[in-house]
Amino acid sequence: MSNNNDHDFALTSVADSQKRGFWSMFVIMMGFTFFSASMWAGGTLGAGLSLKQFIIAVMAGNLILGIYTSLLALMASRTGLSIHLLSRYSFGSYGSFIPSSALAFTQIGWFGVGIAMFAIPTAVALNDLACLQGSWLLAGPTVKIAFDGVVLPARLLYIIVAVSGFIMTSTAYWGIKALSIISIIAVPSIAVLGCYSAYCAMFVDEVSAVAAAGAANGWELMKSFTPDTAKQLTMAAAISVAIGSFISGGSCTPDFARFSRNSKVAVSTTALAFFIGNSLMFFFGAAGAMVWGISDISLVLKAQGLLGAAIIVLGLNIWTTNDNALYTSGLGLSNITKLPKKYMVLINGLIGTIAAVWLYDNFCGWLNILNTFLPPVGALIITDFFIVNRGKYKPYGEHAFAKVNVSAVIAWALGSLVGLLGFGYVTIPGLSKVCKMGLPAINAMATTLVVYLIAKAIKKQCVNK
Repeated sequence: MSNNNDHDFALTSVADSQKRGFWSMFVIMMGFTFFSASMWAGGTLGAGLSLKQFIIAVMAGNLILGIYTSLLALMASRTGLSIHLLSRYSFGSYGSFIPSSALAFTQIGWFGVGIAMFAIPTAVALNDLACLQGSWLLAGPTVKIAFDGVVLPARLLYIIVAVSGFIMTSTAYWGIKALSIISIIAVPSIAVLGCYSAYCAMFVDEVSAVAAAGAANGWELMKSFTPDTAKQLTMAAAISVAIGSFISGGSCTPDFARFSRNSKVAVSTTALAFFIGNSLMFFFGAAGAMVWGISDISLVLKAQGLLGAAIIVLGLNIWTTNDNALYTSGLGLSNITKLPKKYMVLINGLIGTIAAVWLYDNFCGWLNILNTFLPPVGALIITDFFIVNRGKYKPYGEHAFAKVNVSAVIAWALGSLVGLLGFGYVTIPGLSKVCKMGLPAINAMATTLVVYLIAKAIKKQCVNK
């Protein structure tokens, strides 16, 4: 069932006429996984692991992410539904507001952070230009970015924030077609820049750390790299970083995979995108961290004399990421309000733009907590579809949805609690040791799966009596 006026199918399944083939979907999914924050995460991993440990952590993390997102993609291709409409089957029509709200507000946050990630280095570069010295743009009050400690002219920074927010919101407004066009430009650009930066770090750059280590070049240094004790990561922590960097975004996979022509296209493009795209982004960040000793990819590119190219290319990359975030947040609030996605995109874009700098300084802790809430959502939806309903739902327009599935809400809440305990945000005497083993996201998903199946079994037994 589709609505001709709903071109992004916010409240219906995707029409067969709008389904896309392998290459079109592959570009979209690569744009989805070419996530700037993954380069920063790669820098953290590179600074805290040996090269061998880094490869193991990234492969393990992407394997888990690949399985998780591929299952979501398979569901989306079979049903043609977004993550928000899929959640109605498991959570109920009103219960689906829980995952939709968590996903929507997480993605609005990412949108704002993405704008700041582009605006701040751009403002730094423009602030240093001789031709702008003494101009109106650089005059007046200044803003100190707490996260970086950078002081910038307020007028310059907020103009860049406003302009970039407007442009990114505009393309998200036009939906999946605009996302495809931006991805076609951005994906090759970031791939070329990242590969060139990594190549320079390994074989071209003259870095004192290389000479100090007695290595012939950066690649030799990377192979023998030993992290500082203060930055060293355990393998569990490293895999958690690899998973956590994209688990919230990965939960939105159905919003894009539903446009796949068939299940083969959906699963293959999703799996390949995570193993190729996400792995490359991690490596780009790690190369700079191991050779230059700098975890921030922007600072590495600046040190390599590539700041101008970085602003343009990373800007394109952030653009695709932000459009994806705004697109899925619009779908989420459309599910709640029943208003068209395009109106929700405009509202969400305005909120994210206004709050961009504040989010950049304060978002990390809140985002990590929200990220704990999202893996259980995906785990529950997967469990309900593949185990409880054996891989098949009634067509969306024919299914009679419960208002709230209490079993799902309880399972999600307990899974989220386990994830929170594992991340250490909540300290409860005696209980804080529950999740010291394993990976918090995996523990949260496993808990949700088990609790949901037990609750469904108990409910079935009670009904039969």
